[in-house]
Amino acid sequence: MEKTENYLHTARKKNGTLLFVLIDSENSAGQSASSLAKEAEKNGASAILIGGSSATDQLTMTETVSSIKKAVKIPVILFPGNVTGVVPGADAILFSSLLNSDNPYFISQAQALGAPSVLRFGLEPLPTAYIIIGEGTTVWHVGSVRTIPFDKPGLAVMYALSAQFMGMRFVYLEAGSGAKSNVQPEMIAAVRKLFKGFLIVGGGIRSPETAKEVAKAGADAIVIGTFIEKGGSFKTISDIVKTIQSVRK
Repeated sequence: MEKTENYLHTARKKNGTLLFVLIDSENSAGQSASSLAKEAEKNGASAILIGGSSATDQLTMTETVSSIKKAVKIPVILFPGNVTGVVPGADAILFSSLLNSDNPYFISQAQALGAPSVLRFGLEPLPTAYIIIGEGTTVWHVGSVRTIPFDKPGLAVMYALSAQFMGMRFVYLEAGSGAKSNVQPEMIAAVRKLFKGFLIVGGGIRSPETAKEVAKAGADAIVIGTFIEKGGSFKTISDIVKTIQSVRK
């Protein structure tokens, strides 16, 4: 494991379930993004993700990464929705394959196009299976997803196992930005039972109570994003961190 991946595993063992805060460079850029990141770190976030399923402006993305890197000490990790999200300056990148897409572009072609830039920019790749749960969100539409229903945990397990057998060390179960529902604990627990890597869960998590259920089900890290961009309280972030890190599993 390289630096960022080792940090995540060490922090997980030490603190319990981690909180990642996602900042969309199209919605929060420059000083606004760095202020959000700084407050997130102050309130207990373990990493900042930068991306967005529709982000296309590489210049703005690069500037956002630079401003955030100057503002925080925790890892800054790219979470690109396309090759346009691969920019210099971050610590690492969720080098992800959208496994349940109907479009091979999002499974392997975009990855091939982006790989030379990952190498050139010196980004640490975190091999990630990105699996979309539910429908109606931006990533569901943009990624041409063959969706997994919220009440079909067995399908999520199948994809997670395939990811593991292909050597991916991270699985990200995603309900999508602004999702009306979060990934259900039963599905998370089913994946956790068989997937041996680092399990990330995001989408629809807006309260300490929901975050605690996700953590208890076995998530290694929880992602929140839309909640912050729409003016969610940083006290809520602090409460979420305290709640999920009280769960030891």
